[in-house]
Amino acid sequence: MNRRHDIDTLRCLAFGLVILYHVAMAYVADWHWHLKSPHAAEWLQWPMRALNLWRMDLVFLVSGLAMGFLLRQGDRLGVLRQRSLRLLLPLAWGMAVIVPYQAYAQAVANGSIAPGLGAFVLRYVSGGPWPAGAFDGSDVGVTWNHLWYLPYLWVYTALLLALAPVLVRPRGAFLALRGARLLLLPALPLFVYSLALRPHFPPTHDLLHDAWLHAVYGTLFVYGWWIGVDAALWAEIRRLRHRALVVAGAAFLLLLVLRSDRFGGEALASAARLCGDLYTWSAIVAILGFAYRHLNRPWRWLAWARESVYPWYVLHQTLIIVALVWLVPLRLGPVGEPLLVLLATVAGCWLLCDGWIRPSRWLRPLFGLAPLPRHASAGYRPQDPVAARMAEEPTPPRWP
Repeated sequence: MNRRHDIDTLRCLAFGLVILYHVAMAYVADWHWHLKSPHAAEWLQWPMRALNLWRMDLVFLVSGLAMGFLLRQGDRLGVLRQRSLRLLLPLAWGMAVIVPYQAYAQAVANGSIAPGLGAFVLRYVSGGPWPAGAFDGSDVGVTWNHLWYLPYLWVYTALLLALAPVLVRPRGAFLALRGARLLLLPALPLFVYSLALRPHFPPTHDLLHDAWLHAVYGTLFVYGWWIGVDAALWAEIRRLRHRALVVAGAAFLLLLVLRSDRFGGEALASAARLCGDLYTWSAIVAILGFAYRHLNRPWRWLAWARESVYPWYVLHQTLIIVALVWLVPLRLGPVGEPLLVLLATVAGCWLLCDGWIRPSRWLRPLFGLAPLPRHASAGYRPQDPVAARMAEEPTPPRWP
């Protein structure tokens, strides 16, 4: 089977958008985040909302695509063991080593604790207790912050593996969708979730009380598994890409109108939520279609990016917080500060990943990477052309 480079590329770009989004979270006015810059801007709210309505939905759909590739091997128990190791070990490592600084910086910034990282870590590993609102997750004692994606993905993976014989039955009907039906029918479950679940279960990212997000992300995960590499459906997605982009643009514009100060009432609020769901699905179809048309090629940087994206995801938010702690006191202004925060985050991810994590046999599993090949030397670098070809798998990569 020919490798689907567009899916590889989409995964890398989607997680790149996650990094950019989290940098921007420090600067969007009136949105809660761990640390906020004094240069917060209201105009960022709608661009951020436009991105937020589909960024993680796309990530979970692409993760479902990966599961479809893995399950062709037929060994569901083996897939679960492999996924558990590559999801839960980085989660535990991240919560113990990578994430605590985020909680420390947030608690110091809001005055909940006195400065002193060592004392904080000792208290953190024992589970607190903490003053109310000290940091996101302080009521539990510890937090996974941006790593919430890993336990969610593990739960969806385990459920999919258990329910695969049942879920495979409606796959044929999904793959048969064409034209307007492909743009509308997969959005119908999202409509139901918005009306029935969202009012009662707002997003929490705490795994146990997140029914609306579980329904949405779990459904997109299954959609990705259903889509797989079905040639006819991908051809239709490519054909519909411009139409889907128009539908997405119209749905988002209507969402803007319905969310404006001119309108109010529960009925219009519900209509706005449905517009958001239609925007989400049509935007994803457009993205998949344009990616299939334009990104399905073996980019020179893709072998490096495929392996780097998981460690970058684990590292990036802590590096953003470190950059904010260092740079905000310098008063660099509303342009220089965010640019330097982004640059510091990217540079930190690159230096730590390429210089320390990827060459290390013992660090690689802690960041979700496969073991180094047995023949690899200490200086092995999969991004080198020859090494990249040696590392290339005959099937699409084992993504988180």
